[in-house]
Amino acid sequence: MSTIADRFAELGLSLPEVAAPVAAYVPAVTEGNLVFTSGQLPFVSGALPETGKVGEGDGLVSPEIAAEYAGIAVLNALAAVQAQIGSLDRITRIVKINGFVASDPEFFGQPAVINGASTLIGEIFGERGQHARAAVGVAVLPLNAPVEVEIVVAFE
Repeated sequence: MSTIADRFAELGLSLPEVAAPVAAYVPAVTEGNLVFTSGQLPFVSGALPETGKVGEGDGLVSPEIAAEYAGIAVLNALAAVQAQIGSLDRITRIVKINGFVASDPEFFGQPAVINGASTLIGEIFGERGQHARAAVGVAVLPLNAPVEVEIVVAFE
């Protein structure tokens, strides 16, 4: 049976370091056989690759790029999970993904943006990655990030 590390290698992915919290919280907590992550921003090497609202037009983060950022944010969430349980191979199910998109008032494509996280989870975990989800448009996110993702996972 292939390990999650093998799957990461096949996909050309690597798990980042756990992102440092930007306020008074921890990256993840475990309760029973569940891990709940805090909202994760799309930090790359400790910085946001881009800031601002998502939408169509000049000065906005494009929905396609925002979807890539949702994938980065979910990798950061998985790093927080691994720090809690030691190995992503212990995950039996991705239970839920909550995605938040800092949206221009005329933008209504939040589900497509959060597909960046959902699709990547499916590529990594296969059937274990099938999850419930929310994709919510918000006025602004911490540090003016375009997206934020939190996950709930079950593990053994």
